[in-house]
Amino acid sequence: MAVDYFTAPRCDHVYGSMRDHRSRTCADLLDRGDEFFRWQTARRSEGLWPFTRTMRPVVGPVYDSCDERGRQFRGVNFAAPDHLGLASQETLRTAALEAMAAHGLHPTGSAIHAGNSGPSHKLERRIADFLDMEEAILYPTGWSAGYGLVRGLVRGADHVVLDQRAHPRFQDGALAATDNIHRHRHLDVDHCRGILAAIRARDGVNGILVVTESVFAMDADTPDIARLQEVCSDHRATLVVDVSADLGAIGDGRGHIGSQNMLGRVDLVTGSFSRTFAANGGFVACHRRSLAEYLRFFGPSHAFSSALAPMQAAVILRALEIVASPKGDYLRGQLLRNVELLRAGLREVGLETWGEPAPVVAVRMESEALARLVARRLPYLGLLANLAEYPEVPEGEARIQLLVSAGHTDRNVRDAVEALRVAVGSARVELAVDRGGRAAA
Repeated sequence: MAVDYFTAPRCDHVYGSMRDHRSRTCADLLDRGDEFFRWQTARRSEGLWPFTRTMRPVVGPVYDSCDERGRQFRGVNFAAPDHLGLASQETLRTAALEAMAAHGLHPTGSAIHAGNSGPSHKLERRIADFLDMEEAILYPTGWSAGYGLVRGLVRGADHVVLDQRAHPRFQDGALAATDNIHRHRHLDVDHCRGILAAIRARDGVNGILVVTESVFAMDADTPDIARLQEVCSDHRATLVVDVSADLGAIGDGRGHIGSQNMLGRVDLVTGSFSRTFAANGGFVACHRRSLAEYLRFFGPSHAFSSALAPMQAAVILRALEIVASPKGDYLRGQLLRNVELLRAGLREVGLETWGEPAPVVAVRMESEALARLVARRLPYLGLLANLAEYPEVPEGEARIQLLVSAGHTDRNVRDAVEALRVAVGSARVELAVDRGGRAAA
């Protein structure tokens, strides 16, 4: 039986952070998850654990979901990254079936052995040409592409300079590669310049990799890519730009690299296909065949993972055809219209969003506690959206994320705004009552 979120019993687990459980001392590693699991279970019992949902049927603007306790919900879907609405396109399903019939279900090996296929070779060439780069290599996921690039290229004496909001795949790749890790303030090119100058003042021999993203999905903002590339060139540093959040979805389909006139002018480009291209997979694109070959063999997540499945590559190829066509232009126009309509609606009801118009719209919450109470209400109000809290975002910056699609209607957008308005209003009342009770006690 579904819990009534207005009258559900309260517990202290509406407060606190996952960060409290990340680094606890534990002599027996098998016990490491116990305290976290107790906290997580308490949140579940209060309806405050909105993660690991099961979604069905085919991804679309409206569909059903089921939480871990088996409770069923139906609502407008702002929880799935399908920005051009391609996941339900019949032509992509046809491409998958044709590739499966021709090449089988599984690549049966890594790409450096027998795992390549006709579609994967074609996709490597196509994505390199699309981004005006010389070479591209594929990875089974976007995570493995970003991690594998850093881990494959950087050695112990080298340096990695990251935007402090860089995705964990780059943070973890850096930690695995070197102790020389430096973080600059978010989007602050001058701070990055100062770090690079300081490194080069004492180390003129080893390499420096600078990592940024064309759109930081959690914050909906973008760097000045041209200035950052110039600064890197001035200090003999190599710039990598991750385009996972905007490739296919912004501008002419080439995202901010294209709109900032930086096609073919960035040292390295990496990205994921999972947000716009209706498939898993990732890539690294570069200007030299020699570097591509080096990364194939020394990037562990490429050399020691099964290759991207042929049917996944075929789906991405078909999606890329749409992205680069007039239909893609139309869908991106619809996506931007929906993003702006959603942001305007949220402003009208007094809710603040992060950053600039982008396919992910993040709604500010005053605290983790408020965000959790809002997330508990949304399914009952007919909205499927995502709670983002630590470790996805810094502690104290929890938010509700809405992933916008070209397939959303005006009614879908209005329903999402109304659900958030009601959820935030009633959650604030509940939190105020709880805090008042605590103060009295």
